[in-house]
Amino acid sequence: MEQSGNFFQMGGYAFYVWSSYGLTLIVLLINYLSPKFSEKKLIAELVKRSKLKKTDIK
Repeated sequence: MEQSGNFFQMGGYAFYVWSSYGLTLIVLLINYLSPKFSEKKLIAELVKRSKLKKTDIK
């Protein structure tokens, strides 16, 4: 049991190690989710423009 405690304490550098892991996870999530939201906005804009062009033709 003591070995797992030592692992999580990382020899006194636990704060720096785990905060690095946390920051990396946040950056990866932002990099993954950002294009998803941009894609939804782009599709909505294209649909809006498409509807405007159809009404202009009539």
